[in-house]
Amino acid sequence: MNELLTRIHVDPKIMVGKPVIRGTRITVEHIMNELAAGMSAAEIVDQYRPRLSEEDVRAACAYASALLSGARIIPLAAE
Repeated sequence: MNELLTRIHVDPKIMVGKPVIRGTRITVEHIMNELAAGMSAAEIVDQYRPRLSEEDVRAACAYASALLSGARIIPLAAE
């Protein structure tokens, strides 16, 4: 997992400091949103080829998982 996380880069000068795939401006947030919308990892990679690989998508998932592992989850209010 640590090897995957080396693919993630955070720099305040790139995408306002959001975590991105190293060497791109593709945010972890964007990848997670695409997955949540039902896209497969292969579809996301095809959309951004050659800048993005399946390992990058896995790295985004690993980063999100690591970020949430110690987080306190607050449920959203039902409307």
